Amino acid sequence: MISKESLNHHISQQFNTELEEVRSHLLAMGGLVEKQVSDAVSALINADSGLAQQVREIDDQIDMMERNIDEECLRILARRQPAASDLRLIISISKSVIDLERIGDESSKIARRAIELCEDGEAPRGYVEVRHIGEQVRKMVQEALDAFARFDAELALSVAQHDKIVDREYKTAIRELATYMMEDPRAISRVLSVIWALRSLERIGDHARNIAELVIYLVRGTDVRHLGLTRMAEEVNKPRD
Repeated sequence: MISKESLNHHISQQFNTELEEVRSHLLAMGGLVEKQVSDAVSALINADSGLAQQVREIDDQIDMMERNIDEECLRILARRQPAASDLRLIISISKSVIDLERIGDESSKIARRAIELCEDGEAPRGYVEVRHIGEQVRKMVQEALDAFARFDAELALSVAQHDKIVDREYKTAIRELATYMMEDPRAISRVLSVIWALRSLERIGDHARNIAELVIYLVRGTDVRHLGLTRMAEEVNKPRD
């Protein structure tokens, strides 16, 4: 198993520092992405085109952070040739930044839908669902990052399990909105924008789950991506020597 204390076990203090720095940069990127999700949902719900534009502008900063962290990981791999838990940490960070960047992309898409709906001028159905699912996936992102910060496999498992709830609520919302569009064809274009926003939120939940699965891999040393929730829970709760 890996813990925060194990980051400082190297003879080289410089190596300790490099590992802690790259992990801190990942968490900083994650904090910015989490805010991006929250602001995108707020922009859509409150018809705030200014906030939506800010979300879209932050996307370039997110992309730059991804590139910088990638370069840090490559330098560590080349210079330190890490093994065991250190290698898992670098792999988990390099994969997690991909998911964070994609969460940023989905947030930008929601912001674009918010701007379109502001221009349309009339609030469509589906805002209750956007607010509810939006808060759930924002919390998933937050808890996935907290799990990474604390090397907490149990919290990571909880995030993965919650993704099933989000998927179920997303499907219910889509069915209800599809029915509404059939009843009122004049609302089709507006409601479609909300459906696409909900789709982006569902994908954000998927990316949060991916990060959670990487935390379990980091802490437990087992790739759980294709195990299913039952076997994933067994792996997390398995006694360790």
